[in-house]
Order: sequence, then C-alpha cells, then structure tokens
Amino acid sequence: MNYTLTQLPDRTEKPRQSGLTMVMDKGLSLREVEDFLSTSAGHSDIVKLGWATSFVTPNLKDKIAIYQSAGIPVYFGGTLFEAFVVRNQFDEYRKLLDKYGLEHAEVSDGSIDMNQDDKCNYIRTLATQVTVLSEVGSKDEAKIIPPYKWIQLMKSELQAGAWKVIGEAREGGTVGLFRASGEVRQGLVEEILTQVPFESILWEAPQKEQQVWFVKLLGANVNLGNIAPHEVIPLETIRLGLRGDTFSHFLDK
Repeated sequence: MNYTLTQLPDRTEKPRQSGLTMVMDKGLSLREVEDFLSTSAGHSDIVKLGWATSFVTPNLKDKIAIYQSAGIPVYFGGTLFEAFVVRNQFDEYRKLLDKYGLEHAEVSDGSIDMNQDDKCNYIRTLATQVTVLSEVGSKDEAKIIPPYKWIQLMKSELQAGAWKVIGEAREGGTVGLFRASGEVRQGLVEEILTQVPFESILWEAPQKEQQVWFVKLLGANVNLGNIAPHEVIPLETIRLGLRGDTFSHFLDK
C-alpha cells in the first residue's frame, strides 16, 4: 500500500483461498487487459471470460497469455460449457481447455436443464484435469430455487470435487441470489451459510450495494465474483473500510 493506516481488517494474501475477487471480462481488448492489470493485478485473483464471449473474442490466445503472465488464472464462462454439453461435445470442450492452457473450468446449468447426477459427473471428470468452479442457480428470474435445494446442490457439487461453488447472479446481479431489483435474498444467503462454509462459496455480486452487503455480513475476506474490471479497486476499498459504505464497519468501537 502507498501509506500506513491503522484499524484496517487483515486481508489474505495471494494466492488465497478466501477473499477472492473474480473479475468478469466481457470482451476487453489486449490493450485494455494490459491497462487493467497495470492497476488491478494485485487485487484480482481469477478472471472469467464471460458466458461464451471467448467464442467471438479476437486474439484469444494472446489475451489469455497476458493474464497468465501476470499470474492470474483465466477460465471460460459456464454458458460455454453448457453450449458444448447441449451439443454433445463435452470431449471437445475438454480438448479446448488443453488447447488454451487453462487450469480452471466452470460447470453450470443455468441455461439448460441438467440432472444433478450428470452435473456431478461432469465435475468429477473435469476435476481430474483442472480446478473446477461449479455454479448453482438459474439464469431464469422466474425460477425460484428454495434454500434447502441450494444447500443440497452446493454440498453435492463440493463433494464431487468442485473447488468453489458459485452463487448465481448473472452479470447484472438480478437473478438467483438477488431479486430483480438487485436486493439480496437475505434469508436465502443466511440459510445457505448454516450448512456450507463461507470460504467454499464465491458469491456473484456485480453491484456495489451487493458487495457492501456481503462484506458487512462476512468480512473483508468474503469471495466475490462478476466484478467489472473498473470496479476491482473500488471493491478493495470496500473490503478495507475505506469507502463511505463500510467506513465505520472495521473501526474499533
């Protein structure tokens, strides 16, 4: 840091297992990636190439190499996994991960109906090849999954070999964990946390108010995802109590 302040919460250090910031790249250019890393590499833990944007992104191999050279893992969005699976191209998907030298993959079923046993089998298979993040929740705002089901799914997918389970919110933060207004489904989150360790969950929280809510609930080292590149540094100040929203949260009372 550039100077000393007391009464700041302890932040885990990279490479970390909790306090992760997952960044959503929705189509940055190579130069934009370089600019982003020049300011935010130290606060970014992993980058998702959102949904299936990697299919149409130019210079994809070069982009991935830039992230990896900065020590930041990259993975394809879960929607791309689903696009391969629904076309019976899972083996091609596995080859794709090797082609681009990826060490992480996301398994999701937010856009397609998938049997839970099948999903866990995909997780088990991919976990022999890469580190797996598994997303729970639907992208359909009309589909409300009860808390007991979220818990059962998360537990099963962690047991199948997922490194982290992701709480679905999409890039806008208006489905899954959140109401259409962006408001957190507080009862849902609190019930999940009675059964699933918080360090095993990566909460998608693209909106500032959502990030603030999770930091106040779970502290500076909560795992948060779908963070826009230009919001990584602002999020770090929220984690440290250096933005108005959390300014008093970590001060000695």
